[in-house]
Amino acid sequence: MILQMSPLISGPTLLSSYRLNPLLFSKRQRCMKLPHWHFNRTKQRFFAVAAAENNKDTLPKTFDFTSEERIYNWWESQGYFKPNFERGSDPFVISMPPPNVTGSLHMGHAMFVTLEDIMVRYHRMKGRPTLWLPGTDHAGIATQLVVEKMLAAEGIKRVELSRDEFTKRVWEWKGKYGGTITSQIKRLGASCDWTRERFTLDEQLSRAVVEAFIRLHEKGLIYQGSYMVNWSPNLQTAVSDLEVEYSEEPGTLYYIKYRVAGRSDFLTIATTRPETLFGDVALAVNPQDERYSQFIGMMAIVPMTYGRHVPIISDKYVDKEFGTGVLKISPGHDHNDYLLARKLGLPILNVMNKDGTLNEVAGLFRGLDRFEARKKLWSDLEETGLAVKKEPHTLRVPRSQRGGEVIEPLVSKQWFVTMEPLAEKALHAVEKGELTIMPERFEKIYNHWLSNIKDWCISRQLWWGHRIPVWYIVGKEEEYIVARNADEALEKAHQKYGKNVEIYQDPDVLDTWFSSALWPFSTLGWPDVSADDFKKFYPTTMLETGHDILFFWVARMVMMGIEFTGSVPFSHVYLHGLIRDSQGRKMSKTLGNVIDPIDTIKEFGADALRFTISLGTAGQDLSLSIERLTANKAFTNKLWNAGKFILQNLPSQNDMSRWEILLAYKFDEEECLCKAPLPECWVVSKLHMLIDTVTASYDKYFFGDVGRETYDFFWSDFADWYIEASKARLYRSEYDSDAIIAQAVLLYVFENILKLLHPFMPFVTEELWQSLRKRKEALIVSPWPQTSLPRHMSSIKRFENLQSLTRAIRNARAEYSVEPAKRISASIVANEEVIQYISKEKEVLALLSRLDLLNVHFTESPPGDANQSVHLVASEGLEAYLPLADMVDISAEVQRLSKRLSKMQSEYDGLVARLSSSKFVEKAPEDVVRGVQEKAAEAEEKINLTKNRLAFLRSTVMVTK
Repeated sequence: MILQMSPLISGPTLLSSYRLNPLLFSKRQRCMKLPHWHFNRTKQRFFAVAAAENNKDTLPKTFDFTSEERIYNWWESQGYFKPNFERGSDPFVISMPPPNVTGSLHMGHAMFVTLEDIMVRYHRMKGRPTLWLPGTDHAGIATQLVVEKMLAAEGIKRVELSRDEFTKRVWEWKGKYGGTITSQIKRLGASCDWTRERFTLDEQLSRAVVEAFIRLHEKGLIYQGSYMVNWSPNLQTAVSDLEVEYSEEPGTLYYIKYRVAGRSDFLTIATTRPETLFGDVALAVNPQDERYSQFIGMMAIVPMTYGRHVPIISDKYVDKEFGTGVLKISPGHDHNDYLLARKLGLPILNVMNKDGTLNEVAGLFRGLDRFEARKKLWSDLEETGLAVKKEPHTLRVPRSQRGGEVIEPLVSKQWFVTMEPLAEKALHAVEKGELTIMPERFEKIYNHWLSNIKDWCISRQLWWGHRIPVWYIVGKEEEYIVARNADEALEKAHQKYGKNVEIYQDPDVLDTWFSSALWPFSTLGWPDVSADDFKKFYPTTMLETGHDILFFWVARMVMMGIEFTGSVPFSHVYLHGLIRDSQGRKMSKTLGNVIDPIDTIKEFGADALRFTISLGTAGQDLSLSIERLTANKAFTNKLWNAGKFILQNLPSQNDMSRWEILLAYKFDEEECLCKAPLPECWVVSKLHMLIDTVTASYDKYFFGDVGRETYDFFWSDFADWYIEASKARLYRSEYDSDAIIAQAVLLYVFENILKLLHPFMPFVTEELWQSLRKRKEALIVSPWPQTSLPRHMSSIKRFENLQSLTRAIRNARAEYSVEPAKRISASIVANEEVIQYISKEKEVLALLSRLDLLNVHFTESPPGDANQSVHLVASEGLEAYLPLADMVDISAEVQRLSKRLSKMQSEYDGLVARLSSSKFVEKAPEDVVRGVQEKAAEAEEKINLTKNRLAFLRSTVMVTK
């Protein structure tokens, strides 16, 4: 005996038990017509050969979530995640949005991983070579902060180390902890090609960043200048707009008097930041504001500045309704004031050092922290009588996403990219249909942002990141050289300034988003356009990400892709929404409503989590709750139980002849389908319709529709109806033709369900697929189901009639509280055509409706005891009569209903009495009165139904009182 550890079967298994059965893959195409053996009630045998004869073919009670890592490792070891050109030549390519190397998995990651994996797995099964290229971002600010905190725990400050020593420590940290996010992404089932994993500071990607900077600079699109930026005093660097979060916070509005020069008049301004008055360069009023028109053109004296004068100007930018209608202009510390000053040619005064303290412009307040200065200044203004009042005011405070500190608008010398010419090409890409954004409504937002784009500040005052490839000339700091490396810079300097020249590199690094903007092509080998991956996989197919970074990342990738490669870097953009809690709130540690993906996977399984978060609509936020996760865990269990049932009811592994017969059925052929019995023809036809619908939805990226449609078919049509109906076949002799065709249909439909669900729920579907008598290949690489397969619409209609009849009988049983195990009689009344196909499924009807098989009769006219039967109309031309005596003890039921009616009448009379009381109607709240009215109406309806039931029962038998 040879023992072998099967990669997808837990524990050691007999090799012979899972040896490939050639009959499973027979190429015979004929449809078998087999003799029909009659149903044998005396020898009912549930057809569970596998369970009875071959214990190894059964599945565990439930799907073990710990199997997910084993399955994933097996996929990866087999090379299934790599692009395969054997089945197709048109690749489907996605570049994974690189998560921060400092990160740990959150639900936002889970969302993009799930959606992108769905796309990749679908197209892989469609036969396209698929490349999902993973990687991580060096995350300049976040990573530097993490390492600085680590050093602080050791009693070391960053400035105490050299730059090289610090970056060495960062690389050491990255080597030790940087793989956390990658391993967590794998837990979700991400079928990325990990052999191509990239990091934004890899040598190849760093080369691409330098090349991009040089090319933009050579075209005059990169320049250096002093402009307004978002400044982080604690981090000592400029930060991007994306790294600034605005929060509504309680604050104060300060009213301060400015004296009009040469007059006794004062103008009162209102400001939330009095400490910036040292940088005032003007007072502004609205030209339409008659209160202040007389002062326009005069000068005002800035308080606490020893008499510094500023002009009083007019501009429609000033809001007459805010504060007093007089605005102080501090262009060095306010974005709007900065734009106004540039428009009007006003000077710009900076009153703040880069650490957030006031500089020499503030006079006596020099060296004070900005918030300390605010308190002291207000106190001094009160002493001098220039403080008018202060009042509570809600502020929109800009805070650093990383450190949480208040961001300071500050004019600083930085490197910028001129965006307008790049944006123009990106706009044309959408206009010409070269780029499709989903949902379409985001095209307007994309166009608006690009049409109003500002130059991009790309320099950061950090040590971790891509060093700006600029070298300055010692002694001539206003002159610089742009080069690919230090040797090239020195050579250029020698040529221009002589051999004795000294140079030093710009200490700043590039914005992390600069390298991210190159991600779709730098990861494929650019600037080497002859690289194999670049030639095979660029442009990519899809960019999937959150709608919140449409501007900061997606649009920049489009601009850079067109600029450097001449092509839009991807043809489609799919934008997902945010994941919120069950109450629609954003998840945050403060609210305590954060759901951890890894904990969720441990409790519910990766498949349930994936299925839950994939049911949303593109661009719409999704509410996530434990209830939804629990429901979809139940769906996983339902799928597993269906697999167990089917596996237990397939022929024994060694019964070659039965397997040959079973697999001879070709339901993808019209002739074979038409010869199938009604339930089988119905479920296969519905499956073929589902394949078409679901495939179309996959192609349109309507993943929510795919999930819901497949869920409904599996749970309702297949599990609740066909599996239950199949038991009527499987109770027959194991050699009965209907039993064998039921087995064939169960296997055929279930295999296709697994294929349709695999992109959503890869783990449980692969495990079930592998349990089905050793598949020819893994589910992950199996062919997608064909579309436009035959379907029999008349069979669908006929089985729907059978369903309606079953439901009507079930409802009647429930209405009369018939015990579930009790079998009842029935007379089915219909025309000859309906009787013909319904009567053929007598056993199915009896099983599903709990009817006595020997007392189910089919007739074209009502039975003789119709007046003593419950009459049901299932559908037009299809009725049923259920003898009442079969279902209930009529006398006991009459007594029970009479008591119930008496109680209901008393309750109803009480409600009517309340409504008849004028005091109640006039004094009670409107919603309370309405509630009583609704209860009364409901009670009256129940009373009438009960009376009708009693009348019917009394008409069938004489009750002795």
